[in-house]
Amino acid sequence: MAKTANKTAIRPLGDKVLVQRLKAAEKSAGGIVLPDSAKEKPAEGTVVAIGDGRLMEDGKRKAFTVKKGDRILFTSYAGTEVKWDGEEFLIMSEDDILGIVG
Repeated sequence: MAKTANKTAIRPLGDKVLVQRLKAAEKSAGGIVLPDSAKEKPAEGTVVAIGDGRLMEDGKRKAFTVKKGDRILFTSYAGTEVKWDGEEFLIMSEDDILGIVG
């Protein structure tokens, strides 16, 4: 569950994962300062919260392969962007996660 200063939270449901995307690079590799329109959104972030797991046909929940705090890579068009308490998050399915960094 992602807690904010006023104790309101976002809790993903089912097999959904709440991710905070890493910040976009401010400069290019050559040192040129990039305007907001030229910044590419990274497909990398940190897991902030996870749901209860996918509900299987037998009624049991499938355990997640990621945990809170993991740094992950995900597909370019993964998830739904959500703004909450001045911060941006992504809510995505665990299937959109490509791997864990580190």
